[in-house]
Amino acid sequence: MKKVVAPEDDPLVHDVVLVNKLPFHLHKYLSPFLFIYMCLFFTWSYFLKDELRLDYALVILISLVFLQALTILSCFWSCNVRVLLTCSKVYDPNDATFVKVVPTAHNGSTELVELQKSQNLHGKTTMWFEFQKALYIYDGEEKKRFAPISFPVNEIFNFYQSSKGFSDEEELENAKYNYGNNEMEMAIPEFKVLFIERATAPFFVFQVFCVILWCLDEYWYYSLFTLFMLVGFEASLVYQQLRNMSEIRKMGNKPHKINVYRSRKWRVIDSDQLVAGDIISLVRSTQDENKLVPCDLLLLRGRLIVDEAMLTGESVPQMKEPLEEGGNKDTVLDLEVHSRVHLISGGTRIVQHDPPAKPTSSSSASNERIQSTTASTSSGVSRPNDNGCIGYVLRTGFNTSQGKLLRTILFGVKRVTANNLETFAFIVFLLIFAIVASSYVWIVGSQDAARSKYKLLLNCILILTSVVPPELPIVLSLAVNSSLLALSKMYVYCTEPFRIPFAGKIDICCFDKTGTLTSDSLQVEGIAGTDPEDPLKLCQVTSAPDITQKVVASCHALANIGEELIGDPLEQAMLKAAEWKLTKADVMIPKKKAPTTGGVAAAAGDVLSPLKILHRFHFSSALKRMSTLVSEETANRSTHLICTKGAAEVLKNLFDYVPPNYDEIHQELAHKGARVLALGIKDCGRVFTSSEIRSMDRDEVERGLQFAGFIVVSSPLKHDSKAVIHEIKSSSHLITMITGDNPLTACHVGRVLKFMSTTKSLLLSTDDDGDWAWKSVTNKESNIYIPLSEDTSVIRNYDLCLTGEGLAHLIKFSSKFLNKVLPAVRIFARVSPKQKEQIIILLKQLGYYVLMCGDGTNDVGALKHAHAGVALLSGTPPSAANIKKKLTEMASDNSAVASSNSTVPNSEVVTKRRKNTAQQQQQVNARSSLPRQQQHNNRLNARQERVMKQQQKLRELINEIDFDDEASFVKLGDASVAAPFSYKLSSISAVCHIVKQGRCTLVTTLQMFKILALNALILAYSQSVLSIDGVKFSDGQATLQGLLLAGCFLFISRAKPLRVLSKERPLPNIFNLYTILTVTFQFAIHFVSLFYLVREAKLQDPDREIDYEADFKANILNSTVYILTIAIQIATFAINYRGSPFMESIWENKSLLYSLMTSASFLFALLFDFMPDVNNQFEIVHFETHQANLIAGVLTGILVSTWMIDRTLRFIFGSGRIPTANIG
Repeated sequence: MKKVVAPEDDPLVHDVVLVNKLPFHLHKYLSPFLFIYMCLFFTWSYFLKDELRLDYALVILISLVFLQALTILSCFWSCNVRVLLTCSKVYDPNDATFVKVVPTAHNGSTELVELQKSQNLHGKTTMWFEFQKALYIYDGEEKKRFAPISFPVNEIFNFYQSSKGFSDEEELENAKYNYGNNEMEMAIPEFKVLFIERATAPFFVFQVFCVILWCLDEYWYYSLFTLFMLVGFEASLVYQQLRNMSEIRKMGNKPHKINVYRSRKWRVIDSDQLVAGDIISLVRSTQDENKLVPCDLLLLRGRLIVDEAMLTGESVPQMKEPLEEGGNKDTVLDLEVHSRVHLISGGTRIVQHDPPAKPTSSSSASNERIQSTTASTSSGVSRPNDNGCIGYVLRTGFNTSQGKLLRTILFGVKRVTANNLETFAFIVFLLIFAIVASSYVWIVGSQDAARSKYKLLLNCILILTSVVPPELPIVLSLAVNSSLLALSKMYVYCTEPFRIPFAGKIDICCFDKTGTLTSDSLQVEGIAGTDPEDPLKLCQVTSAPDITQKVVASCHALANIGEELIGDPLEQAMLKAAEWKLTKADVMIPKKKAPTTGGVAAAAGDVLSPLKILHRFHFSSALKRMSTLVSEETANRSTHLICTKGAAEVLKNLFDYVPPNYDEIHQELAHKGARVLALGIKDCGRVFTSSEIRSMDRDEVERGLQFAGFIVVSSPLKHDSKAVIHEIKSSSHLITMITGDNPLTACHVGRVLKFMSTTKSLLLSTDDDGDWAWKSVTNKESNIYIPLSEDTSVIRNYDLCLTGEGLAHLIKFSSKFLNKVLPAVRIFARVSPKQKEQIIILLKQLGYYVLMCGDGTNDVGALKHAHAGVALLSGTPPSAANIKKKLTEMASDNSAVASSNSTVPNSEVVTKRRKNTAQQQQQVNARSSLPRQQQHNNRLNARQERVMKQQQKLRELINEIDFDDEASFVKLGDASVAAPFSYKLSSISAVCHIVKQGRCTLVTTLQMFKILALNALILAYSQSVLSIDGVKFSDGQATLQGLLLAGCFLFISRAKPLRVLSKERPLPNIFNLYTILTVTFQFAIHFVSLFYLVREAKLQDPDREIDYEADFKANILNSTVYILTIAIQIATFAINYRGSPFMESIWENKSLLYSLMTSASFLFALLFDFMPDVNNQFEIVHFETHQANLIAGVLTGILVSTWMIDRTLRFIFGSGRIPTANIG
């Protein structure tokens, strides 16, 4: 019985299989074949030696050797096959020596890793393995499973606060044994290891196999030369790979000196020697020092301002509060809840540190605080020598936030293709035709007793190798890599390239509102609700009542660093409107006198007193509010105030007295698109001690507030939001907003951006009796009221808005109805980060391809679960000059798209390749001047030249892939832990860029497969059926054909997307009705044309004799088939090139256009004998005029008929559609 030892719900490892390696002689690719060889030899020697011909025996032997070689190579290509053939399964971890580790989807490939066993200081044996730099340890006592290292991240607050680090060496060594050091060392493999990995890759093996076939065809010199070139080329690629690995190695944190508390004293060690459980000192880092936070830390004492732009892309430096101010000591640490306030992630930079306050003795209250502080300090650790803040090491090495991002870059995807599963199915499809064609040649050829079975087998194998194109993996990789390169030039970086084709299939585009659709440059409109006579009247913050000004000035998480305010742009705008000044000591100083009209007089008469922020209850997405504890000292008294701001509907329940028109005021203001926050204040009437402050219960503190008005903030749209949303909506995408803001404000933004109706929009909410119903959002006079039911007419007739509470109710109400409602909801408002994630998951389960665009902080879960998650990293932009230049170019491109008829490629690689192609064509044409006898004598050299040029084309393709890999190489600072796609600017235009490239990749892949399929079918027919009739091509003819194929594939793969998204959607996959029908009908036309012209050519030469062993000799049949084959290939490229509306048309793709036109012109010159010497060079007969006219007429018919069939089928079946089965 199989024993399950895989980790439970692990994001990286899906399955673990225990195995042992078999002895070499028991490997299943060795012993069974040895037995078969012995049986075959024995049977042939004693029973069939006289009856079976030697060539049959040789064919059987070669087939067996080929099968064994393929089996052995399969062990290199697939870890599952290697385990199956070389290992045996065991069910007890104590008996295993290796484990097969199967990762979760898109997290690398399956690996066979060694199971390690080690002992700790107490002699206890531990079993573990390392997979993708992550350690998994076997829990043999409780779970009986492997599990990742259990770092101390789920303890109560008191555990961390009372920690004294490691008191002795034994405790430290145990911790090192359990957690390891803080090392992110990336060992670079040896050249030999990487070369073997490349030399056993299927493409390289296929090339070597072709070399062997050429050797068997008596081309020893060129075969050895080609093998030498292949080895040299692969070696150069390995050196490039080693350079890339060196770049990745430099990404990790550089070790630097740091203060750590061990053995009851502070000492200096290297940061890579830190261990989880250490207590360290944290100080600010200057730009010159380049010292980043070495690991994930929990802040115990002191305050920090941390720049997280390199990791999360958050543009605003974050304030981190000590754990001692985080709440009850018995609270269990929850990283999802507390990380925003108390966790400092590895790889971030400390820009300001505020060390714990030193004890002073100025008053009795202060003495009490001193005693409390001293007690706290004595229970933990002493003050560090560098006067830094104190942190607790939670996670180290590759288990930190930065380490996980590095692992994604290292192991996420090794080789990218457009669609691996469909590619495999297509190869199987081609192989079927190749096998049928080879079988036909073998069966018919075997009927001729005089024909060599060795030559016949060689011919069959050559058919297989020619039908399955060796450039297939290259052109598919090139499609994705070209998109990666193009995106990187637009400052869009991708850590998971497999998601690019997903971007072309997107059905629903979801956007966060604040900071994504709207700008960070906020403006305070004023204060409402403080004038009893006209509560909707807005007044300036400086003219508002004193209590209102106090809340606006002190309820924030801003910091003063170098006389510059750091923090949330909303809070910066509020403080600026209040005209108060924030000092470095968190003291708020009013800039001028304040009036007392309409409010409570200030404590000092006509002047507002300075306020000092003592403690912050930080904003929480779950609570939707923030509070501060503020000290106010006047000439008459000292007191502490509670200042609170938050969502109006949340604070309503916290006020002692709620104005009668409270709801009408904030709803009316929100209807106009303003962001409305309620303000509250409470005078505590006393001064709290530091111990009392630390033990405060937030829910109790924030009750009994006095209403202080509404602050109204306008959040203007970003300059390009309207244009981008219009383009996305016009390109057959559904648009949805998912925000934590007020639903009325969100609906206003939706109406302005025109993805929500101004008259037909409903909000699901409760009425006065608590019943749920759909109510009008925009027009009160219409008073639409539709009780909640499973009637789907609401879905068809209205745009819907759903709140977080409404979503939770629908989940309970009816999951079936929720599935119908969800795609029709245009606005999700007042939803928590968890609900954002839930919405994305539900849409994916309904079969939609979902894109999510957000700012990368609160939206991390949704961004990770979407098919294409886009994080806007406005915190780490490129230089302003480059941005301005790029935006100018993009603007000019968009304005010129309608009149643009050509696109000039800007890649040096394409230019170089053009020159190479021109030179090769000149060389081919130059050979036409050679006498025919000399050409005949140099046929071997021509064959070598042909294959060399084909190899050169393949090398150029691979070189371009490596060039693209280097150009789109993702580094830290470009990537984000928030999402697979990261944009270095704050505009949502990244969504358009990504969707354009995704569609272009999809369409390019589709047309590649269509062209390859048609070529494969023609080759299968011409090399099997026609070869029986003696049809063959000369070396010169094959050279021209190979150049045409390689060049056209190259130019197709370099096609760029159009600058505007089209309304038409691409087909989402390769196997669809349009592709199957168009390939079938086009092949039928090609087949009929070939059959007809072959029959006509035979009638022209009735006395022709077939000699399979003779050298090539030009005749009417060979020349006719060659001309027709080349013409069919030219027509295939021209007809099946997709072009508009997803990529530049064939007229704009000048490289492809010129290539096809040149080929067609050259072909007609051969057909009509315009250049007799060239015909002689390529060994093509001189056609009679009527023969040439007949062939030209057939070619014209092929071109017209295939074009009409393809365009008709494209019009009927060629467009993708958004799934509508679930929308009522």
